[in-house]
Amino acid sequence: MSQAAPLQQHPPEPGPSHPQTTVVRSRFQPGLRTRCILYGVLAAAALTGLIALGSRGFHWFDAALIGYVVATIFATAAVTYKYSFWLARPPTGRYWRRSWRLFFSYENFRRYTTLIPLSILDLFSQQFIRRRSIYRWIMHQCIFWGVLLSCCITFPLTFGWIRMTLTPTGEHLLWFFGFPLFSFRPESVLGFLIYHALDITALLLLVGLVLALHRRFHDLALISIQRFGFDIVPLALLLAIVVSGLALTADSAWLGGAYYWYLSLSHEVVVVLWLISLPFGKFFHLIERPATVGIELYWKTGEGTAWQRCARCGEAFAPARFIEDLKKTLLEVGEDYRLHRDSSASRPEQALWWQDLCPACKRIARGQATLAAIDPEGNRFL
Repeated sequence: MSQAAPLQQHPPEPGPSHPQTTVVRSRFQPGLRTRCILYGVLAAAALTGLIALGSRGFHWFDAALIGYVVATIFATAAVTYKYSFWLARPPTGRYWRRSWRLFFSYENFRRYTTLIPLSILDLFSQQFIRRRSIYRWIMHQCIFWGVLLSCCITFPLTFGWIRMTLTPTGEHLLWFFGFPLFSFRPESVLGFLIYHALDITALLLLVGLVLALHRRFHDLALISIQRFGFDIVPLALLLAIVVSGLALTADSAWLGGAYYWYLSLSHEVVVVLWLISLPFGKFFHLIERPATVGIELYWKTGEGTAWQRCARCGEAFAPARFIEDLKKTLLEVGEDYRLHRDSSASRPEQALWWQDLCPACKRIARGQATLAAIDPEGNRFL
């Protein structure tokens, strides 16, 4: 294998047999932006309808929380717009469609019954981060669960989906979406956990933010590449939300609500700013991340199919359908990595591509090309 001839790339020559590939990027397709805007408007309308339904025609909706609701509806529309645009990109769209076809395949359900639960478990436990660093894993877990649980509590309360009423026996009755769930004593342990659930999630989030900011200000490798607006501001907004939220509880419990109006207004301002920045900042990856379940399904189900063998050494290194989809995607975005033009190939992806080499042979080919460029008459070092 060490004596294999180096593979050289030949530039394409336009002509009847090798026409230039005309690529139209999906982001410039007419009507795409309009469709994405329409999806965002529909998502905002659907959320508004659910708020009206869950609050029984806004009967149980608290008008004092209108700022939170408007910001949430805007964030929903913006997130849907950006997510739709993201899915319209050739790489994302191709793997998104392929993943759904694999998901609804009976053969995959029969052969990989544990794959979906394990993928979802890995998504929530973030084992891919734990394998890199325990410190980063604890930090991400605290931030992830702090944000997720806080949203699961805050949004239903804000929308009027969750409310408490007093029963004749002195217990508090918990309602969800207009239906009674259970009653509890406010002085019980359960009552304490229910009424202080946001404080608990805020403390969990605070631990993660302290770890994240410590890493941001002490890791020299991270400091050299981080951006203030993209990396620091989102953490600062979350920290402001946590501090102002905990201050509301402290003011109610120890100061008799003396500063509650000012603190509640400050808390609302920072929450609204965070919600508005969500579709355009660092935390948008929280919405993108679940798509990795489909990518893992795509790769795992390919292990039982035909594998791509390296054109140089013959070793299998990836599922053949993955390499084939990669070639199609590269052509769609205007990237042509064909090493030579094969007139017998009916489709461009059937020719020899750089992607047909395994990682080891790619490194060897790069080294051979570099040495050949140093000495045009031949490789004098081997």
